[in-house]
Amino acid sequence: MNKAFLETPLGTAIIEGDEKGVSSILISEDPPQSPANIPSPLQEAVKQLQEYFVGKRTNFELKLNPEGTDFQKQIWQELQEIPFGKTTSYLELSKKYGDPKAIRAVAAANGKNPLWIVVPCHRVIGSDGSLTGYAGGLWRKKWLLEHEQPEKQQSLQF
Repeated sequence: MNKAFLETPLGTAIIEGDEKGVSSILISEDPPQSPANIPSPLQEAVKQLQEYFVGKRTNFELKLNPEGTDFQKQIWQELQEIPFGKTTSYLELSKKYGDPKAIRAVAAANGKNPLWIVVPCHRVIGSDGSLTGYAGGLWRKKWLLEHEQPEKQQSLQF
């Protein structure tokens, strides 16, 4: 398994994967623990994350290979359908899955997402619009959602 580190505005991203795809992207408070060289199977993931953070990328086109149950993988696939700059609720996500009663299981699968930002679990909020549950910390979730908002148009002066 290859590993790369990327400094982001939110901490150090730890990217793991191989020729089969990216298996995890996690965030850490700690500085990188390895040399700055990026293994070839992870170069595209690092490039696309860099583009995301400078505002030049709104979707990811990466080969993914996360480990999880079939149910988790299905929910992670649904998460990838949430458009950039939009949010959905855990209830809406469970309805989209086909079982509104599965809301707790959907929330648990969301929380186990191993692909930070690329599988946008940060776009799932409470039904009341609140920022609920985020493994990376609610301050990061808030930052990511604000980062993805379209720029506000300035008012014209006469």
